[in-house]
Amino acid sequence: MRPYRHIASVTAMLAMCATAHAGSLTVYSALESDEIATYLDGAKKALPDVDVHVLRLSSGDLAARLLAESAEPRNDVVWGMAATDLLDPRIATLLQPVHSATIDALPARFRGNDGRWFAPTGYMAALCVNREALAEHGLPMPRTWHDLASPKYRGQIAMPDPASSGTGYMVLSSLSDAGRSAKGLQLVTDIAENLGQVTLSGSAPCKLARIGEFPIGVSFAFSAMQSIRQGYPVTMVLPTDGTGYELEGSGLMKGATNTTDAKRFLDWTASPAAAALYRGYKEIVAAPGSTPTDEQQRAGLPADVVATLPARDFDAAARERAALIARFKRLTR
Repeated sequence: MRPYRHIASVTAMLAMCATAHAGSLTVYSALESDEIATYLDGAKKALPDVDVHVLRLSSGDLAARLLAESAEPRNDVVWGMAATDLLDPRIATLLQPVHSATIDALPARFRGNDGRWFAPTGYMAALCVNREALAEHGLPMPRTWHDLASPKYRGQIAMPDPASSGTGYMVLSSLSDAGRSAKGLQLVTDIAENLGQVTLSGSAPCKLARIGEFPIGVSFAFSAMQSIRQGYPVTMVLPTDGTGYELEGSGLMKGATNTTDAKRFLDWTASPAAAALYRGYKEIVAAPGSTPTDEQQRAGLPADVVATLPARDFDAAARERAALIARFKRLTR
């Protein structure tokens, strides 16, 4: 998934051979280490009698671990995993429905119809555009995905690989409607023709752009806003011809050892108190009434982010992941 700021030590790491007991939870998460630490501080205040032990993995590695342990799950909770990984049919079947007043209050698009997953947070695709580098190359400011397909940007764009990056797959699957839009898939293919570098992670293109290695980095909004906050000559562009976004899903394992506390923890993750903490890291916060900060809005986030998000078929994006990536790779050889 996505690196944020510095990598802080997570206060409660998992001893994999330990057995969960009453008052103790084993949580697998794809959230970043520094944000996990912030959220756990808040969770501890709300649930002082529960010890939350977290193992942090990238979404891809987390998916592999869940599959490897599927016959005998070792965790109680999945927390903040890319929906397009969590909804892999082989992983979704490991989850059981979970409901609470706060979870069920999330907008319908942030909850599974069967109650097996919900997503308090998410992130959006964005362009990190270095104004100085753009001017040096005599290039206009891109405003759309179609702009990036213009030959004038040949070699001037960095973009993450959809095979290794959740952000990369978000762009590919969003713009192509999980491969069902031939025009959308062709658009991503045309953009790929202009790439100067393909990166392994979703934040790397923005980091390359902010230091001027490339004028344009296809990344996600938080990385762009972070670059602006740190004083780089970066403009965040949310392309007007298509909103790419990913949800970060959570759920309760069927084999949870401590179901009662797991439900209490998951309820907290959907709460307004948690949403107030998410706003320091996330573009998309699902809790009703949550709005971007003034700083985030000055950087370019709309005041009502959730209302701007188009419908996405996350089940299809999860189901078609391997086939869509393979198809894209064939088209861009």
